[in-house]
Amino acid sequence: MDDATRWIDLDGAVNVRDLGGLPTADGRTTRRARVLRSDNLQDLSVADVRLLLDDYGLKNVIDLRSDAEVRLEGPGPLARVPSVTVHQLSLFPEGGRHTDVAADTVDVGKALPWQERPADGPQPDRATGHYLGYLNDRGDSIVAALRVMTRTDGASLVHCAAGKDRTGVVCALALDVAGVTREAIVADYAQTGERLEAILRRLRGSDTYATDLDSRPADSHLPHATIMEKLFARVDEQFGGTLGWLSGHGWTTDDTEALRTRLLA
Repeated sequence: MDDATRWIDLDGAVNVRDLGGLPTADGRTTRRARVLRSDNLQDLSVADVRLLLDDYGLKNVIDLRSDAEVRLEGPGPLARVPSVTVHQLSLFPEGGRHTDVAADTVDVGKALPWQERPADGPQPDRATGHYLGYLNDRGDSIVAALRVMTRTDGASLVHCAAGKDRTGVVCALALDVAGVTREAIVADYAQTGERLEAILRRLRGSDTYATDLDSRPADSHLPHATIMEKLFARVDEQFGGTLGWLSGHGWTTDDTEALRTRLLA
């Protein structure tokens, strides 16, 4: 499976792809239809839902949006499918107001949970700092999200608003645990940039996200590879790697084995 075939074309979402087909350091690959990643799922059509259920065996949705986002946008059509379980696992310390569709934005009328954090330095450093905020603030949600991915009842789909920042971090950590090469993980993160214009156009149609998006130029939202490289460097330096960080939040060797068994061919 190459990068082109990992994209999943839907009517109601524009940043959807399968995390199958990625190489590991020991020569294996990730399995197709085990973990999908996506932007917001509010606009899925009946045909989209059918495709996810029939072609991908979707059973679990990992919704990384905040309580405020779910309240303002609604849970989405998959929440009405009896065979699908939605796990809402916000990466914000709840009590923040809205969203992080632009993780490098820090001055949007106090709308973002990290509005008091320093904004100095180049954009990749600021974005990496925001990503570390997920780890500092909501390690419980990240561990829970990775454990959902170990379930054997069908595929899991991870999403937030843009499918870029929160989704990017959770997927990167899961792939790192599975042994996917860092190069492939970074490339998958950056691949969202191919759909950025469509993502921004779609989210600007929502009052929930428009202000955050329009507070900065479109190119500042790009998922530069450097951002994810810096995140891994910080996690390696501070925690001895992803597994070191996870073990500090209750993750076990059994969890690691279960995730690798589920994700790897």
